[in-house]
Amino acid sequence: MAGPNSDSHGAAISFPENSPFPDMPKPTADRRFMAMPAYLGGSFRTAGMKWYGSNIANREKGLPRSILTFVLNDADTGAPLAFMSANLLSAYRTGAIPGVGARHLARKDSRIVGIMGPGVMAKTTLAAFIAACPLIDTVKIKGRGQKSLDSFISWLKDTYPQVTTIRIVDTIEEVVRGSDLVTYCNSGAVGDPATYPMVKRDWVSPGTFLAMPALCNIDEGMQAADVRKVVDNTGLYEAWFEELPKPAHVHVPIIGVKFMDMIAEGTMTHDQLEDIGKIVAGDAPGRQNDDEIIIMSVGGMPVEDVAWGTVVYRNAIAKGIGVPLNLWDEPVLR
Repeated sequence: MAGPNSDSHGAAISFPENSPFPDMPKPTADRRFMAMPAYLGGSFRTAGMKWYGSNIANREKGLPRSILTFVLNDADTGAPLAFMSANLLSAYRTGAIPGVGARHLARKDSRIVGIMGPGVMAKTTLAAFIAACPLIDTVKIKGRGQKSLDSFISWLKDTYPQVTTIRIVDTIEEVVRGSDLVTYCNSGAVGDPATYPMVKRDWVSPGTFLAMPALCNIDEGMQAADVRKVVDNTGLYEAWFEELPKPAHVHVPIIGVKFMDMIAEGTMTHDQLEDIGKIVAGDAPGRQNDDEIIIMSVGGMPVEDVAWGTVVYRNAIAKGIGVPLNLWDEPVLR
């Protein structure tokens, strides 16, 4: 990936509070542009970049909050291989990582899922949870609006009839309390960690697995050393911490960034930060008993976009799907 340590999430364009230019976009919630490049070797050997614009006000226009595209490139020549919409690509790669976490870190008898933010990310995360924990039969949901709740519940009933109990709850505490798996998939304003959705230790049952791909904060009880803290790639958070003003959690609301702040403050040691890649590879332990509380940060990596985009591209070529685009007949300048 990009950055000095080759682990950067990407480069963002954000907007100032005050500008002398009247047409400059305002820094409202989730307002940004983001470029996320990566190269992936092995059987892939491709490079690519996801590029997106995000504006929470898109919902008022009937559009997704983020509108994403992806360019896949030949790693030898640099020539573009494909240009594709990336909303589905991004949604499924984001949801897959909590599922990987659940496969290794959730209790095998997990049945109850608590969700905050019933949008696209919640759908793909729940799908991955159910793939990893097929005994799931109960889902609790907290949302901001009835429209998103109705859409999520309709999808859930149609897609997973084995989920026999669906409950709409009013508080974050109800999302967490009594759940075996928890995920926060909400969007919102960034800048004050005190306003980020909280997880309090008193709410969390022994044995709970929490996968957090969105805004999140934790209380002192959850910061304790007996709560295992896992990230999707340690280098990703080291890159964020290097790039951001401090405290970094003010600027990136992902809980793994708070872990980095805690390390800097001396309330957590670096060796207490666990990497899901090492757990999957068998170099570090997964869940060790049924009472462990484990919280996993999901920051998202462009290598995942390159991996999935390459698979989609190769499937399209094999099946004759897609529209050929002519970059040039012959380059004018060489």
